[in-house]
Amino acid sequence: MQSFQVLQSRVDKKEPDAKIAKTEEETSDKEEEEKSAKPPAGSSKSGWKNWKKKESDGEESKITYCHWLLKSEPESRLEKGVDVKFSVDDLKAQPNQTTCWDGVRNYQARNFLRSMKLGQQAFFYHSNCKEPGIVALVKIVKEAYPDHTQFDQKDPHYDSTSRKENPKWSMVDVQFVRMTKRFIPLSEIKAHHLAHKADGGPLKDMMLFTRQRLSIQPLTQEEFDFVLSLEEEKPH
Repeated sequence: MQSFQVLQSRVDKKEPDAKIAKTEEETSDKEEEEKSAKPPAGSSKSGWKNWKKKESDGEESKITYCHWLLKSEPESRLEKGVDVKFSVDDLKAQPNQTTCWDGVRNYQARNFLRSMKLGQQAFFYHSNCKEPGIVALVKIVKEAYPDHTQFDQKDPHYDSTSRKENPKWSMVDVQFVRMTKRFIPLSEIKAHHLAHKADGGPLKDMMLFTRQRLSIQPLTQEEFDFVLSLEEEKPH
């Protein structure tokens, strides 16, 4: 099976990020956001106040991430002569609608990969395109194992410093679950994020806006459930 080519973003120490088209590395956070319509600051038509939040036991607890958001580029872009395009339709065309999520070259994103558990669900997010947003649900069907592309000199994500006895990079296998009932654009999610940031809703700390350049991002149960609930609403 052809390996799942990825977007490499650069964050922090300019380490290349991952499988973004699976590529946002050359696209700044500002450019990514400007590709979608700018939402009115602090507005959220459905409003998080209609969202049923779990009551706290009064003690501050550690954030638990149990879902994920995976970015991939749906439009063609050559990286070292290789087209790194990978859309949800490309995933659906794979045998058993399953592929490896390879090419991650950012340490934080890699660590998130290594934290993924069998059966966990993730949003498939089209990135670095005319209108970024969530298009589908996938699930983890194989937990982290060595990414073969780090040893392939012909692959754009080859890493000459990685050793087979101690691989630097990992990947997981993901399988298509279903399309979302409608496309959920970045602009709409951002509108909710801004409202929640002001009023304390479930998307107030969503990494899609606090660590925009990461191509693999964790989601809390509350973040995942709220975003998924948007598919039931009419587009704004």
